[in-house]
Amino acid sequence: MRNLVRRTKFEELKNRIADLEKRITGPEKSQAVAHIDAARIKGATARTYIWATQFTKTWNEHWIEEGRPNPYEHFPQYAYLQDIFDVLESDERVIWFEKSRDMMLSWAIIAYLTLEAMRTPLRGVLVQTQKEDKAIQLIEYAKCLYRTQPMWLQEAFPLTKHHSDQSKLELHFANGSYICGIPGGADQIRSYHPWAYLNDESSFQPEAGECFNEALAVVKGKIIFNSSAAPGWYADARHDIVRSEEN
Repeated sequence: MRNLVRRTKFEELKNRIADLEKRITGPEKSQAVAHIDAARIKGATARTYIWATQFTKTWNEHWIEEGRPNPYEHFPQYAYLQDIFDVLESDERVIWFEKSRDMMLSWAIIAYLTLEAMRTPLRGVLVQTQKEDKAIQLIEYAKCLYRTQPMWLQEAFPLTKHHSDQSKLELHFANGSYICGIPGGADQIRSYHPWAYLNDESSFQPEAGECFNEALAVVKGKIIFNSSAAPGWYADARHDIVRSEEN
């Protein structure tokens, strides 16, 4: 009986929508559709947490072992991910993260940076890792997040060309924004003037301190350092420890 009531109400709703579509014709209909589409796009991309947990997907290399239905899934709706996205979307210019495995922190940061590049014109993002192959992996994260969106979002935020035809180290948007990956080394940063800079696994980059100084000089927006725990410059800087050269 309850299912019959639901079906009846659904049919009534469909009939009302169909009737409304018949009444709205010509330019009025086009404007109404455009308004609905704009509202849907704005709602889907208003906050990183909404976009990540409802409109895009990550991949999981261990999906079979973990008994998942397929390798592609939305971000889980965990409270700590909401907190991470809130920090990233705050007014803080320099953000430090200390992570442990399986937190999806690198995925979360790339999601934030990808969404910013998508929806804001001329927003350059530089992603630096110790080795080039890791930088390629993080750019592939961004490409995965882009291509697993609904087609209507891809059409709203087009690329300069298909993601598979772009460099393994780059993702360029038609709005002039880009995400570019580079290997470690302070000299790698100097030719860029990005809006945002991510230094991933900073504890394992010998020149992380020099990279930080370079980033302060050339980056006008976000500077994000993200790493597992390990002794070195990052651990000292994160905890305000100053060491002399003798140490």
